[in-house]
Amino acid sequence: MLPITAAVAAAPDTYEPLAARQVIEHAFPSVSDISPHEDNRAIQELRRGEELLGYAYQTLDFIQTPAYSGKPVNAIVVLDTAGMIKAAKVIAHDEPILLVGIPESKLHAFTDQYTGLAADQRVTVGGRSSDTRVSVDGLSGATVTVMVINEVIMKTAHRVGAELGLVEGGRDSRPPTAELRSGDFTEKSWAELTGDGSVRRLLLTRGQVDDAFKGTEAEGIDEATPGEREEALIDLYTGYLNVPSIGKNLLGESQYQWLMSELEEGEHAIAVMANGDYSFKGSGYVRGGIFDRIQVRQFGDTFNFRDLDYHRLSDVYAEGMPRFSEMAIFIIRQQYNFDPGTPWSLELSVKRQTGPLDSEFAVFPLEYQLPDQYYTRPAAELTEEEWLETQPLWVQVWYQRQFQVAVLGVGLVALLLILFFQDWLASRPRLIRYIRHAFLTYTLFFIGWYALGQLSIVNVLTFVHSLISGFSWDTFLIDPIMFVLWAVVAGIVLLWGRAVYCGWLCPFGALQELLNEIARKLKVPQYNLPFAVHERLWAIKYLILLGLFGVSLDSLATAEQLAEIEPFKTAITLRFDRSWPFVTYAVLLLVVNLFTRKVFCRYMCPLGAALALPTKLRVFDWLKRRRECGNPCRLCEHECEVQAIHPDGRINYMECHYCLDCQVTYFNDNKCPPLIVKRRGKRRGHNAPGHPEQIPVTQVT
Repeated sequence: MLPITAAVAAAPDTYEPLAARQVIEHAFPSVSDISPHEDNRAIQELRRGEELLGYAYQTLDFIQTPAYSGKPVNAIVVLDTAGMIKAAKVIAHDEPILLVGIPESKLHAFTDQYTGLAADQRVTVGGRSSDTRVSVDGLSGATVTVMVINEVIMKTAHRVGAELGLVEGGRDSRPPTAELRSGDFTEKSWAELTGDGSVRRLLLTRGQVDDAFKGTEAEGIDEATPGEREEALIDLYTGYLNVPSIGKNLLGESQYQWLMSELEEGEHAIAVMANGDYSFKGSGYVRGGIFDRIQVRQFGDTFNFRDLDYHRLSDVYAEGMPRFSEMAIFIIRQQYNFDPGTPWSLELSVKRQTGPLDSEFAVFPLEYQLPDQYYTRPAAELTEEEWLETQPLWVQVWYQRQFQVAVLGVGLVALLLILFFQDWLASRPRLIRYIRHAFLTYTLFFIGWYALGQLSIVNVLTFVHSLISGFSWDTFLIDPIMFVLWAVVAGIVLLWGRAVYCGWLCPFGALQELLNEIARKLKVPQYNLPFAVHERLWAIKYLILLGLFGVSLDSLATAEQLAEIEPFKTAITLRFDRSWPFVTYAVLLLVVNLFTRKVFCRYMCPLGAALALPTKLRVFDWLKRRRECGNPCRLCEHECEVQAIHPDGRINYMECHYCLDCQVTYFNDNKCPPLIVKRRGKRRGHNAPGHPEQIPVTQVT
């Protein structure tokens, strides 16, 4: 397998990087010469002696689609002369999941699937192949990244293949044919017709023509003197006549109606008018021949005119119109599929004789675009697959993952309902326990292992760097699950603090809590550190966060590698399908968690630390406390599984995971000591005052 090298900036005219040469030589073992293509030096011609074997290029020279890291992927693609992909390999990337996580062999196995595909093939990642598309297998844990690689390889292959003439330009090269608004007529003068672009002009001077022949064999032939360089060789005008507001104003009512009666369905007429010494008709024109000095070009095709396509134009009627020495009407026949709403050009050829039989030509285009008010264009009739191909990559990803987004949305709505009705639920201990365990299962299996929605400190570092280096929505929209989660988490942190995410939406946190619940059912002994030690260990995760942020300022790639202190990629994204050191580390944390709940979350998680920092700005404090909490009652402090309640009864929201266990106790008059005293006091007809052995009940507002 080829090693993925660091990005090497190859000059446009060479392919020195070792990985690129290896790919080329693997595709064409007999290649002896690699040289830049004459018209585009980013494309390399591959030859064996004089025989052309194919072409190679680096995708970064043609498209810079940002991948999950926010930076583009660079691949080398090799095409044969029939437009088939002979090889495709990623040679540089900054994807964290591929740098540390998925082995190179799996990435190369993914790109090997493109060998043998046509450059204009429709290729999708995942799903089933059909008559109109080919499906390639994805890469578990790197769905977004391989979708970017797929787009980079196939879009550039089609673009390069079309440029080299190996494949057609594509379905989207021609829009639906424009439809004329033929019913409206507005009287316009010559100044108005030329002013709004209905009639376009090309003024060609002798000096411009002389300059066009410089460097050719015709240089110096019939060259103008310095005093003649600014003289007009030809002053050329053209206009599209089928539109009444142009045709009637130029030709007059009767001549316009005659012309329209001459045109068959799908035919179009243009007027060509000129002054000057150079004739657009040409002095050598004879009946039955071709007008060799003018032609129309549209969509890369050229249309020539014969004598049957020509009508004399002698009378013109637009007010203020100058007198022309030469005028004509030309018909564009229906076989050319001319589109009046798409730009076209009237090309004028100027010839200079260089010998008895030899001559040089220079072509001067007169660009024409019919004004928008004269036509409409129907919407393109695209299939669902064709429409999707025209959309940005992030739209394609959202479309393909709409089921996941919908299920995630349902889960987030359910979580909001739990938060809004938390008091009602907390007063029903068995119900809230079932709901919490069910939601944690949903978080682990759906958000984590299925949708791969595990947030990471890498996301935070990438976001910070994007603000510094240039923010792009495409970078964050490319993964819909992560985008929705981060948008919701941003709101949650401002409203309730970090607690809700860490306690309800973190897949690795859910895995730890569910395993710990099973351990408790199996009577595994539980241990907690003394609060003084526990409180000091909180600082570790903030130091880790500070260290990662500092390293990222120098090298984001290094920081992403050091962020492997998070076991998220191993346990959630790759589902433990990884090399043994990473799996051992993740399993070790989970084993420790069997005896002490969420050790990693409490002391080591840099993401939790990053989310905790803005927690002090939260809007709501919905976890209720009583004046007796901490003094004398310390029941909730001892029951809090993450030790987020201080000995004085205060809840530390920066460490809380919002499990609501303290709220279950708060509303339970068979468990909460102040409520027990109150209930007993009511039965006896008195409360704590005058009875010092009882705890008074006072709710803290």
